[in-house]
Amino acid sequence: MPTPERTTIGWDIGGAHVKACLLQGGEVVDVAQWGCPLWQGLDHLARALQATRTRWPAFDTARHAVTMTGEMVDLFPDREAGVRGIAAALAAALPSRPGALHFFAGDAGWCAPAQVTRHWEHIASANWLATARHAALVFPQGVLVDIGSTTTDLIAFGNERVLATSRTDAERLVSGELAYHGVVRTPVCALTQRIEWRGRASHVMNEFFATTADVYRLCGELDPAHDLYPSADNAAKSLPATRQRLARMVGLDERDASAEEWLELAHAWRAAQVEAIGSQLRRVLAAHALSREAVIVSAGCGAFLVPDLAAAVATAASAPHRFASYGGDVANVARHATPGTTAWAQVCAPSVAVAALFEREHD
Repeated sequence: MPTPERTTIGWDIGGAHVKACLLQGGEVVDVAQWGCPLWQGLDHLARALQATRTRWPAFDTARHAVTMTGEMVDLFPDREAGVRGIAAALAAALPSRPGALHFFAGDAGWCAPAQVTRHWEHIASANWLATARHAALVFPQGVLVDIGSTTTDLIAFGNERVLATSRTDAERLVSGELAYHGVVRTPVCALTQRIEWRGRASHVMNEFFATTADVYRLCGELDPAHDLYPSADNAAKSLPATRQRLARMVGLDERDASAEEWLELAHAWRAAQVEAIGSQLRRVLAAHALSREAVIVSAGCGAFLVPDLAAAVATAASAPHRFASYGGDVANVARHATPGTTAWAQVCAPSVAVAALFEREHD
């Protein structure tokens, strides 16, 4: 059994979820996720931290490595206040002994709680950088495609470093390395303004009637474990209720078409999202001199879209033809790990990455 000094808990504190990884002796032994609507208050973060303490007895003796994106929620007046607020909440809840808590600050390295204010801009929304750096230590070159509930990261790497020069979300929105597309929380009206269905194109209703969770629930691709948030109308997540929400997007009701036709509409929305993310992936590939031997490393709860994204960019000059999964090929999952850990490492990749990077740089 590893000693407490070799136990690290990695954290990814998001605006909608808290993800955590238990790393012992350099191996991933458990990964977990909790819903955390941080915009509603820091008490949700406190509950997730307590749930982790209950799940992992090593909580109080472990070292804790943290990355975050939750500073963006409108609970905070600005991102600096968000970073400081989250860091203060963690410092109050996690072990207070010296050296127990460290924040991933990207190019600035690792920060103790007392250094957070000075380096808040490096700490803010750096979780993608941790994941890409970890992947870059395993594969000579490639592109990370991490599709989550809300966003997608498209990050090229090579020669054990991240090739992207953008660091902030604002910069990555310009470069195309951040797509504000996910497979759970994205409003369907954000995917396209016109949808092809029943042999004709229709404008869509720019209203919060449905989310991408409805699309992938109807397509049968969304794992219920990742479908944690209420539907757009706060109604049931049954197939009839899901079809009703998608029907509203084109001015109809669920009774106005067959189940097969509504499934066709869901697939049309799916194709629209693949095209939207694919266009950004093509931009990223064009910006970097990757060879045909580069690897697409998939991560996130929406990793099921990656094969179709790869097909959408297959004609690009630098389109990779090799595939790997973060959970199976990058995360070092222990043989004695909790069942399902590899799949959860795939979903919660940044929490695994910060734990692994911390141990690599501090042991």
